[in-house]
Amino acid sequence: MTTPDDIPELRTKLKKLNSLATRLKLDLHDLAEDLPVGWEQILETATATYNTYVEINRLERELAKVDAA
Repeated sequence: MTTPDDIPELRTKLKKLNSLATRLKLDLHDLAEDLPVGWEQILETATATYNTYVEINRLERELAKVDAA
């Protein structure tokens, strides 16, 4: 269970994940612009992007629970 003492660490993780998500989103955009070149990388990049946003969502919900408590 997350405690108020965990909030700074969670916020740091969230900040790093948001930076990663932005980079991955731009990578997907670049891949789409360059199609058909690099099409082989789309699934890997899309999966990494999806997983990053899943983790961002999880951390945001966790922080909201702690803030509400």
